[in-house]
Amino acid sequence: MRPSSTLRSLARDKPPPPVDPVAVLRGFTGGVREQLAPGEQCEMCAVPIGPEHSHIADVPDHRLLCTCRPCYLLFNAEAASRGHYRAVPENYRFNQDFSMSSAQWEALGIPVNLAFLFHQTDQDRNVAFYPSPGGATESLLDLASWDEVVAADPLLGELIPDVEAVLLRRLDDGFECYLVPIDSCYELVGIVRQYWEGFAGGEEVWGRIDGFFARVKERCRG
Repeated sequence: MRPSSTLRSLARDKPPPPVDPVAVLRGFTGGVREQLAPGEQCEMCAVPIGPEHSHIADVPDHRLLCTCRPCYLLFNAEAASRGHYRAVPENYRFNQDFSMSSAQWEALGIPVNLAFLFHQTDQDRNVAFYPSPGGATESLLDLASWDEVVAADPLLGELIPDVEAVLLRRLDDGFECYLVPIDSCYELVGIVRQYWEGFAGGEEVWGRIDGFFARVKERCRG
């Protein structure tokens, strides 16, 4: 029994199924060829990578993927995956004109002197996290005070959603404000999670935090 001309027309007009770019990349490389530890292979195409590598954000799943350089460059253009995957930028900037009052900071409900904030696409709002011994912890308070800060600072409004963040360190005389790739924030989270001890953290973790911010400053100058 042959399909009618109407059915044949509908079949031709039916849009093709969405293409999974990760599956396509793995098809070119033949998939995983050897057993490697997490972080030692590209999570896009499965080729081996070194400890220093690029990252791509899986926007809907809120996770970072370790990638080789070719895959990273492929997803530098948002159109490559219609916004599903975004390459995490690699530029660091120091915002020397950043201004925030103590009252605005306290309204965020951050219990430590460290925080990172960014715009999350799927929620269409700014979100705030801070590093803790349990990992990245989200502040669930109203972020109206932070929205005020962003509205008054044009530089903060230029950040790319999901992949760039404002990294804040509160000091006795104010704040240090850096505009950084989101993976840098999770590097800080990893330091706190691994080395925090007791109630106040201990000397080692704060020494490592100082070293982390020294590297961020150097990258800003670079």
